[in-house]
Amino acid sequence: MSALTRWRALGTTVELLAEDRSRLLVARVAVERELVAIDRACSRFRADSELRRLNAAAGTGPQCVGPLLLEAVVVALDAAARTGGAVDPTVGHAMTAIGYDRDLALVPAVGPAVHPRPAPGTAGIFVARGRTAARDQGTIDLPAGVALDLGATAKAFAADRAAAAALRAVHAGGVLVSLGGDVAVAGPAPRGGWAVGIADDHRDRRPQHVVAVDHGGLATSGLGVRRWRRGGRDVHHVVDPRTGEPVAPVWRTVSVAAPSCVAANTWSTAALVLGEAAPRALRAAGVAARLVADDGSVTTVGGWPADESRAEAA
Repeated sequence: MSALTRWRALGTTVELLAEDRSRLLVARVAVERELVAIDRACSRFRADSELRRLNAAAGTGPQCVGPLLLEAVVVALDAAARTGGAVDPTVGHAMTAIGYDRDLALVPAVGPAVHPRPAPGTAGIFVARGRTAARDQGTIDLPAGVALDLGATAKAFAADRAAAAALRAVHAGGVLVSLGGDVAVAGPAPRGGWAVGIADDHRDRRPQHVVAVDHGGLATSGLGVRRWRRGGRDVHHVVDPRTGEPVAPVWRTVSVAAPSCVAANTWSTAALVLGEAAPRALRAAGVAARLVADDGSVTTVGGWPADESRAEAA
């Protein structure tokens, strides 16, 4: 039977499962190391992060960045291209405008009215990759007025990297890493796959749906947990890049299974933005998904098993 350890990092709950119980703590150290590195490179909230320094230098020319931030930005730009801009890393100023300018636990519950700032888009961002004898390195040139937010991809990117690091640390068997519901698995899964519960809130220990995952990644994005009020109305953390406004609640939660956690989270977030067009986009992307509408009805895509009599294949 696999062993489990759980802790807090990146503002969320981290869960690590390993088939080799004797190597669980060694694997945890490897995961912790990856998460610390991601936080230092990609956090929008740490004053000393590489991303903060990069955003502050927008419009001043190419900036040297480390390999981890470089890769994270490339991943985010790829997500924007694949989703036609539904997931766009240039929403940094839009997120600040709706009040999400610090760690969620520190965001004031109420505040003044929102003045939305549409995302400028990724055109004009230039990423150059180089290589020295020591490591990959590169530069990123942000146009004036652009601030990156990697929230739609960085946590999933961290989950994929953490699972790979944990697998290197164990002697046998596979591993599963969950970062607030963004799940990545690596190595051989237990018989029948890893059982992963899905709920509107990843902290809920009574999941509404359970699926078996034996490879790749699984991500659930939703609108029900991260909420606050601005100008007398509820706002949340998923922004439509085209308008700068929090997306309309067509889907309460969207869960996606894909070859990686990055791909899964890219499309679960994109589905919230795309609204009624999401099932068609998910089918075209070739991923399996479960979409829970605001009224509780369930739609499944790409062979995801129906869990309720009301479910319908899209």
